[in-house]
Amino acid sequence: MIASRLLHSCALIALVAPSLTYAQDSGSEGGLDIDIGSEAPPPEQRMDEPEEFMEMGDILVLGERLRSQVDTEQAPTLVLNEEDIAAYGANSIADLVAAIEPQTSSSRGRGGGRPVFLVNGVRIGSFREFRSYPPEAIEKVEVLPEETAQKFGFSADRRVVNFILKDNFSAITVAGEYEQPDRGGYSVTEQEATLLKITKAGRINFNVQASDVSLLTEAERNIDQATTSVLGLATDPDPAGFRSLIADTARFQADANFATAFIDSGTSISLNGTFVRNDSRSLAGIDSVVLTDPNLSSVLRTFNEENPLERRTRTDTFSSSGSMNQPLGDFILTVTADGSVSDSRTEIDRRADTRQLVIDAAAGDLAIDGALPDFADAGFDIANQKTYSASSKATVRGSPFYVPAGDVNATFDLGYDWTRIESNDTRSGTAVQLKRGDLSGGFNIAIPITSTRDDVLAAFGSITLNGQAGFNNYSDFGTLYRWSGGVNWSPADSLDLQATFVWREVPPSLNQLGSPLVTNFNVTTFDLATGDTALVDVTSGGNLALKAETQSDWTFSANWEIIDNARFQASYSRIKSDDVSSSFPFLTPEIEAAFPDRVTRDAAGKLTALDLRPIDYFQTRTERLSFGLNLNGTIGKAPEESGPPPGVGRGRPAGAGGPPAGAATASESGGAEGAGERHGGRGGFGGQMTAEQREQFAAFRSRLCQDDGEDFLTRLAEAVARGETLEELPDLDPAQAQRMLSRFTAEDGTVDKERVAQFRSRVCSIETGSDGPPAQASASGGRPSGAREGGRRGGGSFGGGDGRARYFFNLTHNVELKREILIAPNGPRLDLLDGDSLSTTGTPTHTSRLEAGLFKGGFGTRLSGSYTGSARIDGGGALNGTALSIDDLATFDIRLFADLGTVLKKEEGFLKGLRVAFRVDNVFDRRRIIRDENGDIPLSYQPLLLDPTGRYIGIDLRKQF
Repeated sequence: MIASRLLHSCALIALVAPSLTYAQDSGSEGGLDIDIGSEAPPPEQRMDEPEEFMEMGDILVLGERLRSQVDTEQAPTLVLNEEDIAAYGANSIADLVAAIEPQTSSSRGRGGGRPVFLVNGVRIGSFREFRSYPPEAIEKVEVLPEETAQKFGFSADRRVVNFILKDNFSAITVAGEYEQPDRGGYSVTEQEATLLKITKAGRINFNVQASDVSLLTEAERNIDQATTSVLGLATDPDPAGFRSLIADTARFQADANFATAFIDSGTSISLNGTFVRNDSRSLAGIDSVVLTDPNLSSVLRTFNEENPLERRTRTDTFSSSGSMNQPLGDFILTVTADGSVSDSRTEIDRRADTRQLVIDAAAGDLAIDGALPDFADAGFDIANQKTYSASSKATVRGSPFYVPAGDVNATFDLGYDWTRIESNDTRSGTAVQLKRGDLSGGFNIAIPITSTRDDVLAAFGSITLNGQAGFNNYSDFGTLYRWSGGVNWSPADSLDLQATFVWREVPPSLNQLGSPLVTNFNVTTFDLATGDTALVDVTSGGNLALKAETQSDWTFSANWEIIDNARFQASYSRIKSDDVSSSFPFLTPEIEAAFPDRVTRDAAGKLTALDLRPIDYFQTRTERLSFGLNLNGTIGKAPEESGPPPGVGRGRPAGAGGPPAGAATASESGGAEGAGERHGGRGGFGGQMTAEQREQFAAFRSRLCQDDGEDFLTRLAEAVARGETLEELPDLDPAQAQRMLSRFTAEDGTVDKERVAQFRSRVCSIETGSDGPPAQASASGGRPSGAREGGRRGGGSFGGGDGRARYFFNLTHNVELKREILIAPNGPRLDLLDGDSLSTTGTPTHTSRLEAGLFKGGFGTRLSGSYTGSARIDGGGALNGTALSIDDLATFDIRLFADLGTVLKKEEGFLKGLRVAFRVDNVFDRRRIIRDENGDIPLSYQPLLLDPTGRYIGIDLRKQF
């Protein structure tokens, strides 16, 4: 009798519990959502995919997780639901990615790499495919640790961001922005229009965007000009009015994206096409000449202000990408391709030929302080560059076999990348053509050794070993290799520990090798060796002599869920590289001694020219500590509600948001759509109850709602947890039953009576009809209370939520423990944390990023903060140069926004879907202060020269239809 009652009760809990999720799955806080007997979509439209199943008579028990979540051993480092996303006030997915950039950037290895993006758990061809989507189309965002990237054919130094889209969504979104510094000088405008429609059949998206940035000159910021040993004339034009701090730029972009699925075969495809045009115009000053008369008196003359020295660039880029996902039994095949053609033309004005002026002045035929003759237009030089690129990657992922601790997961990848650069420059008179093919292949395997879930050496926690090996065959560098190994250990459900080693060989980029030779005139440059600021001719371009780099990185990391919705991450990285291709560093006496042919000085030792083409460092070593804290949640208690409890009859929305339904997403959880039917079950989850199930539910509800109902459910959970009587039930797998009832157990194995009470309260509050099942419709015959509509139009606020204020707080902090560079085998060795430098602002030991926000009732605010620690650059060396001290800098940005339709409770009309936002960047108008050893600020480090923007204000309007 006890065994029979236990069997039926477990079956009924299994029937109810799959729709019963905690806050991290549904967005509800502290409660449980129940969907019993609601109007359910057909199987191919269900949002959830079965993760576990077993048959017990006529009842199919399904334990499950959200559709399109990534099946991985590592816990996410950040999870955002609809309400969390709303709190960021982002206009697009691209804006949201920028807002959470500190959480998506990897601190491992080299760090800073762009994450791997997934849509509904599936790799896509390009971020362009969905970057313009409005955030309202997202149901959930998961940021996963670097080890997860290996499952998709990438190395373990990039995080993975998975965007789970809503099933049915349609919106037209238009937005306009106006921004400028509070002190004026230039402005930024941007307009954007987006159409997005997501249905069961797939999704389609069109986006156009235009932006413009006006010119800002040094004169508008009162920048002091570099002094020379020769004085000029006060009546000559001031070069500051013809030198730009911010270029005049215009940008136009158009995107078209399409995705669809073939339900019967499970195949899904997506396509993208993008065109981008960028125009820019910058000023490099005006013509100048030093004239000397027969008496050896000299004067610096500036002239030709009608024709300032300009640099004009236009770049057109055409890009296209696509992806295909196809289930292959227990595996899933993903093929992606991305290609682009970029055509860039740069026109650089030539200087006027002043040789005759110098001759005439020296002969006394021209007064050095008199009027200068007019000059014809000197014309301009042209630098052209065309870049063709194409990349493709195919991965096959799945579980080829299993071991006692669980499934062994494997990924096999094969790819080919091709790049061609064609460049020419009228000044050098030569043309450069470079091309590279890269055939790559590899595999990754993850083997569980112990498992708490499957009770295999559970006392040791869950341990998984992973390894990856691969090759890259470069047409211009031969075959280079890569491999990595690691271990993931979860001693507790709330703690993940990882150790990873990555070794690989990397060639220089084609741009480093073959960029066209370009010289910019009159570039303000601080000469550390002399302590002077000079106007220097700076040359940039490619260097064909660069070598392949060898990298070897160790990373140790921890991801700890302190409490619900609170995670702390820490990692330590040790990075070593040989033959490192790098841009030319900040010129110090040590660098000049190592690369004397890159520096040109006149007879007086004054810097006149600098060659900044890339170089190779012999070796670099870095050690870094990184920390992260992510908090999110609600403030206050949930409001009391009448009628059915929150979530009853609501369920998860139906359909296929994308990569379209029924295709690859099914394989993410190890099964395909309609798994219940394939395994002979009659469905039992989320759909209509059978008559027998309704009768069983009514009896179960009646028993549970008695005075001792909580004790009854507690005893049941404890019995299953102890494994009592289960051996008498051959049809009930003990592991399955334990996982079903683990919803009621705490981390220490005891039953959480609060969860039991919540479950009982919500089940007992469900109104049942005469036949026993929960009520399925409102009195008016409509959808159940709280039900989500089958399709959703844009224009409203984010779905879900209970009216409480939501908050988020994300903080990252990096500590550089070691940054050393060995320039050549015999030195010199640079310690970037002890006075040596590769940049003009030194290397700080500490850096931090902050993102925090609060959202309630349509009002939201977001605070962003950035901190860069102090640094120093020693002069020293044979030339006895000056030293520089760089102050630390903390800046804060604030964004205030209001969804007017929500605030004013307008469900219809123009205000619905209308949002207004105000932003203030660098609220306290802070800038880095850099001083020499005398306490003075060098001319090239003038605060307004380093940051001409400062405090920055803006307003944007956004309307969603």
